[in-house]
Amino acid sequence: MKLLLASQSPRRKELLSSLGFEFEVVKIDCEEIIPDSIEIENAAAYLSELKANAFRALTDDEVLLTADTVVAIDGQILGKPKDEADAHNMLRSLSGRTHQVYTGITIKTADKIYTETDVADVILDELTDEEIQYYIQKYKPFDKAGSYGIQEWMGMAKIKSMTGSFYTIMGLPTHLVYKILKEISVI
Repeated sequence: MKLLLASQSPRRKELLSSLGFEFEVVKIDCEEIIPDSIEIENAAAYLSELKANAFRALTDDEVLLTADTVVAIDGQILGKPKDEADAHNMLRSLSGRTHQVYTGITIKTADKIYTETDVADVILDELTDEEIQYYIQKYKPFDKAGSYGIQEWMGMAKIKSMTGSFYTIMGLPTHLVYKILKEISVI
């Protein structure tokens, strides 16, 4: 079976490779809009499946993996920041509080589709405006949901605690990916 990863995320590429999989990176053009009727806990899975269904038909020897991550606090989804001000506002809203990180994955074959979501709770320590500015300037988190990456300074210096998978927060619940790919004999 040929594994196709539909993600430009360097983190997802690194994690899938570290799991021992060989894969080809493919691109999917898909407008990622979450309908208002979707509940927050289902948003990442919805987007992941939306991407998978936007891809061309698969051959019998292909398996497609898509993923999406959303950060939520106070019943609101924080996507990728539009600019520095947006990133600053997101990080300010997360400062000293608990938020959720949902990562949905979809694994699709020619005749089946598997979609699952994993969630982690994250508690950030208080952030000063100087720390937020430092992080944005140094790490440019414009490709990250919620404006931060756990594998960077923010995770090392400011995450007080978390419940759930580190890798889910990083953007790929590796335990779910492995389980499903093993189940469908990609391993």
